[in-house]
Amino acid sequence: MRKRQSLSQIKLSDAQKEKLKDEMKAFYLDVRGEELGMIEQMQLLELFEQHMAPVIYNKALDDAKKWFGRMMDNLDSDYYELYKNES
Repeated sequence: MRKRQSLSQIKLSDAQKEKLKDEMKAFYLDVRGEELGMIEQMQLLELFEQHMAPVIYNKALDDAKKWFGRMMDNLDSDYYELYKNES
């Protein structure tokens, strides 16, 4: 059996990084009235990728596992709903 590879770090595409940098820049301007420079954008993005994204990713995995568990519980009851009365 092949061992699964673990994700060591969340990697974003260049397009995703640009979109997030634009969002951060707009947020700082709208909420704080401050311009966010390129260096600050990169630092915030690195902070997100290295420290915040794994927490959010793991939470999403936990939520998906709970959902899948509920679906599997439903599968058992749905299976017996298909039984025909043998009388």
